[in-house]
Amino acid sequence: MTVRTRLTLWYAGIMFVSLLAMGGLSYYKFVQEPRNHVLRTANVSSDLIVEDENEDFSQTLKILFWCGLPPAFLALGGGWWLIRKSFAPVAALTQAVERINESNLNAQLSRSGNGDELDRLTEVFNAMTARLDSSFQRIREFTLHASHELKTPLTILHGEIETELHAEKLPPAQREKFASQLDEIQRLTKIVDGLTLLTKADAGQIELKFAALALDEIVNDVFADAQILAKPASLSVTLAACEKISISGDRHRLRQLLLNLADNAVKYNQPGGTVGFCLHRAGADAELKITNTGKSIPPETLPRVFERFYRGDAAHNSATDGCGLGLSIAEWIVRAHHGDIRIASTENLTTVTIRLPLASGKII
Repeated sequence: MTVRTRLTLWYAGIMFVSLLAMGGLSYYKFVQEPRNHVLRTANVSSDLIVEDENEDFSQTLKILFWCGLPPAFLALGGGWWLIRKSFAPVAALTQAVERINESNLNAQLSRSGNGDELDRLTEVFNAMTARLDSSFQRIREFTLHASHELKTPLTILHGEIETELHAEKLPPAQREKFASQLDEIQRLTKIVDGLTLLTKADAGQIELKFAALALDEIVNDVFADAQILAKPASLSVTLAACEKISISGDRHRLRQLLLNLADNAVKYNQPGGTVGFCLHRAGADAELKITNTGKSIPPETLPRVFERFYRGDAAHNSATDGCGLGLSIAEWIVRAHHGDIRIASTENLTTVTIRLPLASGKII
């Protein structure tokens, strides 16, 4: 129940009690008290007194009905209108605050300028969002600068270790140690690159190059790459359907999206399992499904799979390499293309569904 409704009910209750009190006081003042005075000064029979009391009480009720109820209803309607008008700015302020998120913290709520409590509250909200926007901006700048500064030493370390690995007289134990270090450096480099990409995306610094392209061609290319990725784990890769579909998008980012998801489908699969691709038209959208027969994702984990650096227990407890940024990047690419991405998981079957709007709603 809203505050406006609650105040209206309270106001109606007060009006009803006030009407009863007014009727009782009127009856006592104009009927009962004069009658008591008459009884004290004159000798009147009890039957006549009772009859007069009933007639006076009925007359009082009529007066209350015809003279009391209309003003009461008028006051109730006026009070409801006044409460509604008073709370209209609160409702507008609530709707404006609901639209605020991390991407539009710099947007200022409109103020009435009359200096009342609501105007002051709006000013406080604007100051709060400004502070939050400044904090988010500092975090983005720190992440972007830190990831940029990390690239140079990582590149140097990568080059030095690669040089050592190419040394002919390097002992096997030392070679294995350097190889392990190189893998960790490559993993850290991947994390830094992912952070840089997401931070720039949050700041709106990445401009996608939209153009008409055949999505089926990208799917076929990624399907071929997935077959190569699946060979070491003896996985089978299938392409159930691949309709010729044209969309408007950034080829490089879409290929990055599909390669990312294909790599996940291979990494989180079981030996001898299957990775499946299926592209078809679904109304005004192109729908692509990528499935894998790996372990199912727990239901409590599914709502968090797109969070940055979040990895479920199954991922943490396995030897699977990953940094927890792949699905966050995938979600950003899909959202940037005005699409939708969802993940569903049942027993030994996880399905990633991507929907992207068709180019002019046509198939080529």
